[in-house]
Amino acid sequence: MGTLRKHDAKSISQAIDSIASSLVRRHIATPHLLLLGIANGGIVLARRLAERLKESGLACGTGIIDISFHRDDIGRRPIPKEFMPTMIPHDVNGATVILVDDVLHSGRTVKAALAELFDHGRPAKVELAVLCDRGGRRLPIAADYCGLTIAATDQQKVVVRLDEKAPDNDSVVVLESAARPQSQPATRQ
Repeated sequence: MGTLRKHDAKSISQAIDSIASSLVRRHIATPHLLLLGIANGGIVLARRLAERLKESGLACGTGIIDISFHRDDIGRRPIPKEFMPTMIPHDVNGATVILVDDVLHSGRTVKAALAELFDHGRPAKVELAVLCDRGGRRLPIAADYCGLTIAATDQQKVVVRLDEKAPDNDSVVVLESAARPQSQPATRQ
């Protein structure tokens, strides 16, 4: 695999700031705001967004939503070893929920997150915030908040690294990967 493009920690921090600013503008008066990081890629991003919102005077609950049991490929891919159970800090009924993920690609992960979320109740509204939109949608899903737009083909992989303890090590890299065999289904990237 060869590296094609890279975003550094500074551009990632600016992208997160941009998402947070948009959230504050839209939700400064929203009661019962809840940020749920989609495990595993959205967890650190949700925590960082929550910190920035708090600095701006916008309080919100922050939690984790695990999609392992709602994946449409669960029969072909086992539950990952780094399984993170869904942890929602307060009732989702009537809440405004922001689903948070690192990369938006086909839309299948978001579909699974919605299924898991609605297993826990009925929010008043659900929005989606992503660090990177790489295109290639297979479902009619779009992000309400997006930090970086990256054009990537199905043969390329977008790798996001958000270091919880050392944000200066953050990176987004687009890698050229070997073409997938036709007999195997595409996986989330």
